[in-house]
Amino acid sequence: MVLKLTRTYFSNGTNGRLEYEGKLICFTIELPWKNNIQRVSCIPEGEYFITKRYSRKFGWHLEVLQAAGRSFILFHPANNALRELNGCIAPVTKLSGSGTGTMSRAAFTKLKNLVYPIVNKNDNVLLLVQS
Repeated sequence: MVLKLTRTYFSNGTNGRLEYEGKLICFTIELPWKNNIQRVSCIPEGEYFITKRYSRKFGWHLEVLQAAGRSFILFHPANNALRELNGCIAPVTKLSGSGTGTMSRAAFTKLKNLVYPIVNKNDNVLLLVQS
């Protein structure tokens, strides 16, 4: 499975469009690009594998693997990148501004329902991040 995340960068946040086979899954929000600095920047454009991960804070969610110089880059619900993200990616149903969106939990559920069956079969999920 290949997911494509196409980003638009703004000074106070990054907005994205997440697609599978050319069809929109959801939109995304992230921190602005700040040279890949931990906890203040989105990750660099590139190719990453995604897997399932569990934590007490987020329950079951998705982790982006092998982001250069970074760890624990997650897909998890959030509606405001500057207030709720530390370098992670939040799926949202609608974009409401730069780095902000609405109905993140619904978008995250949609993403999990698509990706989890693939990961559960030990098949690869590749994320292509581009602008």
